[in-house]
Amino acid sequence: MNTKNYILVCMALLLSLSLFPQQRKQKRADTLFNKFSFVKAAKLYKELVQDNYNRNYATRKLADSYALLRDPRNASRYYKSAVKQKDVPVEYYYKYAQSLRGMKKYDESQIWLQRYKDSGGVVDTDDFSKDLNFITSVFGAKQQYFLDRVRFNSKYSDFGAFEHDGLVYFASSRDEGVAIKRLYGWDEQPFLDIYVTKAGSKRNVNHTAKLKGDINSIYHDGPVTITKDGKTMYFSRNNFKDDIELKDKNGLTNMKIYRATKVDSLWTNVEDLSINSDDYSTQHAALNVDETKLYFTSDRPGTHGGSDIWTADIASDGSLGNIQNLGDVVNTEKAEGFPFINNEGVLFFSSDGHTGLGLLDIYAAIKGEDEESIVDVINLGVPVNSNKDDFAFTMNQNGITGYFASNRQGGRGSDDIYAFHREPALHVEGVVTDAINTFPIVGAKITLFDDTNNQIAFMETDENGYFQINIDRNQDYKIIANQDKYIEDYREFTSKNLQTELTSVRANLLLNPVQDVVKLAEIDLNTIYFNFDSHVIRDDAEVQLNKIVSLMQNDYPEMVIRIESHTDSRGTLSYNDKLSIDRANSTYEYLISKGIDPSRITEHQGFGERKLTNGCEDGTKCEEEEHQLNRRTQFIVVKME
Repeated sequence: MNTKNYILVCMALLLSLSLFPQQRKQKRADTLFNKFSFVKAAKLYKELVQDNYNRNYATRKLADSYALLRDPRNASRYYKSAVKQKDVPVEYYYKYAQSLRGMKKYDESQIWLQRYKDSGGVVDTDDFSKDLNFITSVFGAKQQYFLDRVRFNSKYSDFGAFEHDGLVYFASSRDEGVAIKRLYGWDEQPFLDIYVTKAGSKRNVNHTAKLKGDINSIYHDGPVTITKDGKTMYFSRNNFKDDIELKDKNGLTNMKIYRATKVDSLWTNVEDLSINSDDYSTQHAALNVDETKLYFTSDRPGTHGGSDIWTADIASDGSLGNIQNLGDVVNTEKAEGFPFINNEGVLFFSSDGHTGLGLLDIYAAIKGEDEESIVDVINLGVPVNSNKDDFAFTMNQNGITGYFASNRQGGRGSDDIYAFHREPALHVEGVVTDAINTFPIVGAKITLFDDTNNQIAFMETDENGYFQINIDRNQDYKIIANQDKYIEDYREFTSKNLQTELTSVRANLLLNPVQDVVKLAEIDLNTIYFNFDSHVIRDDAEVQLNKIVSLMQNDYPEMVIRIESHTDSRGTLSYNDKLSIDRANSTYEYLISKGIDPSRITEHQGFGERKLTNGCEDGTKCEEEEHQLNRRTQFIVVKME
C-alpha cells in the first residue's frame, strides 16, 4: 500500500472509531426495546438524541419507550418533537394525541387526533374516548398480531395449546366417542384431558388423540408445558388420591402441578410437586428461558387477590425452593394466571385486574433496568384481546407464531384455541465494499429513502462495512451509500410481500474509488445501442467498440472496465433480463475477440428494463427514438492504473 493510501485508510479508521459506539448503542437500544426493556432502551435512545446520531429515529423510539413506561409527560415531550419531523409516520399523530390525553390535555389531544384522521389514519373514536390508560391505545396503534385458523377446536372447552417438536398439546373437554361420559358439575361438560395433534394438521381431533401414558386421569388434566429437551412435562391436575378427590376445608377440590418424564415415548413417573397443598390451588406451569425457574398460578397464603403468579427455583436435582410472589406490579386484587415466558425472557399472563378490553385480557410484562425486575405491564390489544375472556397465551420457539384461548363470539365452543402470527421488527442490512479490492468500506454514509424520495434514516458503516436500519413492512425503499473517496452507489428494494418470519432485507452496495474513475467523455467510452429484440452488434456499435479496444491497448494499458447492458420496457421482465444478458455477452465476446485480456473486464451484466434512462415504463406512450435510448450497453471504468 502506498503512503497516500495508507494515510487515507488511517484517517478513515480514526473517523469511524467515533461512530462505532453510536452504531452499537442504537442496535443495543433496539434489542432492548424489542425485549420490553424500555427503561434501558430509553436511556440509550436519549443518549443518541443528545449525540445527534440518527436523531429523528431515536426521538421517535425514545417517545415510544416513555409511552410504554406509562410516562405521558416525557412521552408527550418527545412525541411533540417527533410530529414536527418531515414525513413522520402518521401513527405518531395518534400517539401524541394519546400522550396528551394521558396528561389530561383533552382539547389539544383532540386536535392531534383530528390531524391523524385527516392524514388518513383510522381510529375508533368511541374506544379513544373511553377512560382507559393511554398506553393501551399507544401500544395497539400499529397491529402486531394477526389471527390464523385453528382446525382442531370442538364444541366443548379447548385451551392451553403448547407447541413442542412439531406437536400441539392442549386441554379439552371433548370426551366424545366413549361409552361413559363423566361430567364436571361446574359447567356440565366432560372433565379436561390432554390431547396432542400435529401442528398445522387439518384433521379432526377426537378421543383417540388423547395423550398416551399416565398423564390423563378421571378428573381435570391440563394444560401442560414441556422442557426443551422433550424429556420432562409439567402439567395441572385435580388433587386426588386413589381415584378420590381430596377437598379442602371449604369442600373444594384444588389443582396441583405434577411432573412427568418421557420413557419409551410414553409420559410416566408422575410426581406430586413440593409446592402443592391440599389447602390451595397450584396450576398453570411455565418455565423461564434456561428452565431454572417455574412460574405458576396459585391462591396460596400471601396472594394479593383471587389468584397470583408465583415463581419457584428449580435446583439441578429437580427440587423446588425459594417460592416468591411476583409482586403487585403484575398481581392485583383480582385474578392473574396462565404465565408464559418466551425466548426473549418476556413474561405474558392473563388478568382481569389490569386495565383491559373485557374480562380476562392477556398482558406482557415490562422489564426494569436490570432486565429482571418488572416495572409495568402492557395490554396486547386487539385482536389478541376482546371483550370476553382471553387467556393461555403461548409463543412458539420461532418467536413468530403461537396460540391463545378465548370465549369470544364467533368461536365453535365455550373456549376455543386461536393461533396467531406476529410481524417482528424488520430491518435492511448489508455490507459496503470497494469495487476494486472487495475490501469493506469503513464509515460509509448510508441514507435510506422511501418511495417518494423522503429521507427516512441514516447511519455509517462499521469496521466490517456493515450497516443495519429498521424499516417498515409493505414499503418500497431506496438506499444510497457514499464516502468522500468513492462514487456513490444505490439500491432500490421492497419490503412488500415478505414472509412473516423474515426479519431482514439484504442490500449490499459496491463503491468505485473516485481516483480510479475517469469521466467517460474524456476517454470516449461511448454507449453502444441495439436494435429492438436483438443482441447483434450493429455497425455503428462496432465503430465505438473498436475505439475502446484502441484505448485499452494503446492509451490505457492498465485500464479495467465493467460492462452493463439494458433493454427497453417492452416485453416481459424475465425476457428482458435474458436479452440484456445476451447483449452483455455479445459486447464482452467482441472485445475479447479483438485481443482484450478477459481479466480487464471485471463483469459483464444484464439489468433488463430495471435501469431505464427515461420515463418509458410499461404503459407509457413513447416514440421509438425514446425506446432506443434504453436499448444500450454502457462501459464503466473501474481502474486506470
